[in-house]
Amino acid sequence: MPNPENVQIAPAEGKLGVLIPGMGAVTTTFIAGLEAIKRGMGKPIGSLTQLGTIRLGKRTEGRSPAIRDFVPLANIEDLAVGCWDIFEDNAYEAAVKAGVLEMPLLEQLKEPLSAITPMKGVFDQDYVKRIHGPNVKTGGSKMDYAEMVMDDIRQFRQKTGATRLTMIWCGSTEVFHQAAAVHATLKDFECGLQKNDPEISPSQIYAYAALKSGVSYANGAPHLTTDMPALLELARNMNLPLSGKDYKSGQTFMKTLIAPGLKSRMLGLNGWFSTNILGNRDGEVLDDPGSFRSKEVTKSSALEYILQGELYPDLYKDFYHKVRIEYYPPRGDAKEGWDNIDIFGWLGYPMQIKINFLCRDSILAAPLVLDIVLFMDLAQRAGMRGVQEWLSFYFKGPMHAPEVYPEHDVFIQLMKLKNTLRWMRGEDLITHLGLEYYD
Repeated sequence: MPNPENVQIAPAEGKLGVLIPGMGAVTTTFIAGLEAIKRGMGKPIGSLTQLGTIRLGKRTEGRSPAIRDFVPLANIEDLAVGCWDIFEDNAYEAAVKAGVLEMPLLEQLKEPLSAITPMKGVFDQDYVKRIHGPNVKTGGSKMDYAEMVMDDIRQFRQKTGATRLTMIWCGSTEVFHQAAAVHATLKDFECGLQKNDPEISPSQIYAYAALKSGVSYANGAPHLTTDMPALLELARNMNLPLSGKDYKSGQTFMKTLIAPGLKSRMLGLNGWFSTNILGNRDGEVLDDPGSFRSKEVTKSSALEYILQGELYPDLYKDFYHKVRIEYYPPRGDAKEGWDNIDIFGWLGYPMQIKINFLCRDSILAAPLVLDIVLFMDLAQRAGMRGVQEWLSFYFKGPMHAPEVYPEHDVFIQLMKLKNTLRWMRGEDLITHLGLEYYD
């Protein structure tokens, strides 16, 4: 990685194409939000890139520019979005069906949303069992599908005139799979594509096609995609950034806020029970045990890593952790997350914390999508390749180097993100030591 004084960031000139597999609730909320913001009909609440600031130098200097003024990010006006989906609905129809945004707003945005129609998706029923759609690519091998996606990318670039592209997965959660022999090297993977290896999922086909086309890739779902040797090798070869996985939007966001606080005060944990009820397509897909298993792994791992039971056996060695997701159609996208936390304090005396988070899944996820695509584009223009661990702030199961554990503490993640931005611009990193004020 280059030294700070050598980080050359190419300017954000021209259009940034955002390619999205999956045009459901999250994607349509994201697209409608962009259109509403452009027209002054709403604000990008929840977006660090649009509303966040970054402190530079000493507190006494009073330098806290907006992040979007500090690093050269693409403007919302310069984003062009293209999608794949297994349903034929345009973005307006899909947004109406998703039921996240209210009709008066959607009616005002009907024209730009109706103009976005999905390309045929790569789909495999073995990987997403609960939904079926007609708008799918057919015929040929998995390598042929990858070539078709590469052709879609070429046509999108030509049609929109985008100078740069990034891809972000907003599709359904695929069933849980671990890396297999076909994922060991790029050569094995390409051979597997030609031979239709059953261990190669649709999301891996999209990611391969993106990387081969010079397009960075972010994984917004918990399943196995780029977090395996073959695609990591391809990203390195192509000098492309990767990030993931699984948006940290609702209940896990709460966990990564509260668990560091308990640990900071050395309060013990006996058990943490979490359940969710939701009724959107995500809930329907997660009703399948295989897809739920992918989600369970990312939702469950954060606490173990934050609390570090091996370092604090008296407090966190054997706490009981259970995660549930229940599909409940009447709730739609308005998810409800319940947490019961059994903690203990001085002399082992028990206490409880109850959280009832009535959140809106896609309202929380849409600004994350915006930030991730803007930061991934920035990383690519700065020549940063491979896993972008500084973006772990946005993910439930952050990708990381094999020799280190993932950082889940949201406050450490934010410090890592902001220090990376400072480093990119040659500013001093901030340690928060503060001794310099008291010499």
